[in-house]
Amino acid sequence: MLFKFIQTLRNENKFTQDYLAEQLNIARQTYAQIEKGERDLTVTEAKKLAHVFNLDLNDFLQCRKTEIVINIKKDKENKEKTRSQEIRINIPQKNIDKFKEVLLYILIKVGNKPNVGETVLYKLLYFIDFDYYEKYEEQLMGMTYIKNHYGPTPVEFKAAIADMIKKGEIEIIESKYFNHIQKKYLPVREFNLSKLMAQELCHIDEVLLRLSDKNATELSKYSHDDVPWIVAKENQPIEYESVFYRTDKTSVRSYDD
Repeated sequence: MLFKFIQTLRNENKFTQDYLAEQLNIARQTYAQIEKGERDLTVTEAKKLAHVFNLDLNDFLQCRKTEIVINIKKDKENKEKTRSQEIRINIPQKNIDKFKEVLLYILIKVGNKPNVGETVLYKLLYFIDFDYYEKYEEQLMGMTYIKNHYGPTPVEFKAAIADMIKKGEIEIIESKYFNHIQKKYLPVREFNLSKLMAQELCHIDEVLLRLSDKNATELSKYSHDDVPWIVAKENQPIEYESVFYRTDKTSVRSYDD
């Protein structure tokens, strides 16, 4: 839990609660609530604490510290100490086969809507993956999404599409949508129901019902309000763990349960 991690870091660094409260520009009593788990950090406060503890923001949010490993090298002339850092990285558990079935399911369900082109697909896939992780703390497809100007983009999308086209599972067409050329994907085969659990299908249906009528501009803007996208670095992977710091605008989990 993050609040316990913060308390551990404070004690290890011999910081007082008064000092950290001053860094966050809040009262000490308010800071004490954070360490008790009674108050969540804002994104700004999380960034400040990460800086104070000399941690990367993503490492801080995932309660992990950089571990230093010391290697000693000897030669005839001198002894030299070199340090190498080993950083634990939370790697998405990519399931390309499931990704393909989810994509086919989306295309069959909403792919014929005039607004659903490639950019909309990117955002639907992102929210399906990240919303599922927030709700169930498990990965559905586990794809890697990077932050760019237009919102989250799935890294594995192009390679998966190329393989599906080669196997005759989908086709690409271009159409006009409000005077813009739009790339659309047409499913050639049915999705494999055995690849998806009932809970996953219900989740996907909920996301499609909520978001599939939005156009690319609306979905891009909506994704820009999502904390995982906000805290990610440009052109770098978006961390799944950041979903637990979402605001009410994009959060899909009730934390009162």
